[in-house]
Amino acid sequence: MEKFKNHWEIQHNWQLLFPFLGLVGLGYSAFKIANGLLSNYGLLITIIAATIIFYALLKLTLFLFKKLEKKWILDYKWEMIRVFLVFAITGSSSVFVGRPIIKLLGITKENLNPVIYWILFIIIGLIFYQILLVTFGWLFGQFKFFWEFEKKMLRRFGLKRFLD
Repeated sequence: MEKFKNHWEIQHNWQLLFPFLGLVGLGYSAFKIANGLLSNYGLLITIIAATIIFYALLKLTLFLFKKLEKKWILDYKWEMIRVFLVFAITGSSSVFVGRPIIKLLGITKENLNPVIYWILFIIIGLIFYQILLVTFGWLFGQFKFFWEFEKKMLRRFGLKRFLD
């Protein structure tokens, strides 16, 4: 355990919450993917596939950590897990928030061209994504990181005038 703490630069036991939540989220994602692909083959096959997918996702995530560690300016390695959790929660939440909003506006696949529907769905989701990213970043104690990330993203969208 001490080796794990040293590797992730964990100084306090409460910081172990983030690797734990990261692994739980990764396991849940692996199970959802395996269940979506193999639900007709039984629970045992799904669990075996979920284990393989979990391992592959873990390897991918650790690879991304190494690549982004130099690019992202964070004080400790364990904060990378916190940042990844914020991105994951924000992505899922923007869909859950965007769906009712688009229905409230009366926009459905039935009353609109499917291409236009999906373009509007993505635009509305993207708007809520920007708001939720900073909000969840603040809740997870990473407001500064996500505010800088947000400003960079808005500049790329050509919305620099909103930052001044």
